[in-house]
Amino acid sequence: MNLSKKILLSVAITCVGLLAAAMYLQIVERMLPCPLCVFQRYAFALIAIFCLIAVATDGILHRLTTGMALLSGLIGAGVAGKHVWILEHPALSCGIDPLETGLNSIFLAQWWPAMFKADGLCETPYPPTLGLSLPAWAGIFFILFSLTLLIVLIRNQKTQRGMFGPSR
Repeated sequence: MNLSKKILLSVAITCVGLLAAAMYLQIVERMLPCPLCVFQRYAFALIAIFCLIAVATDGILHRLTTGMALLSGLIGAGVAGKHVWILEHPALSCGIDPLETGLNSIFLAQWWPAMFKADGLCETPYPPTLGLSLPAWAGIFFILFSLTLLIVLIRNQKTQRGMFGPSR
């Protein structure tokens, strides 16, 4: 297994670990996920799935799924940024998010409600973990994953080209 596949596998395993930590916080610590939390869970799950597909494939499908994992990471970073902004400006939030109804009607929310059903409010101030809010930590991981995936894509692109054109 080459280095990029090992990196992709470690990103996928870390995403699964973060999803497991989210389940722990929800079930044991009683921290209900809001719609933005659930969107971040979807993003982590998509990163893991696309990274695992990229590990199992080569060529164009490998690059495509790595790119989709990168896109999922960037979207997740945007959602985490919005969540941090809402936590910093709770008076501007409208309470129950209109996204909750649509989000909870997605088949995954009904298939696995413990993971993908939004029950909480986005402006709920849970205690910080190591000085940062959970969305801030999620944002840090999304940025780290996005940078890592971008490096993997660039590195793979460079190794695909030889000195005299594309390698075979």
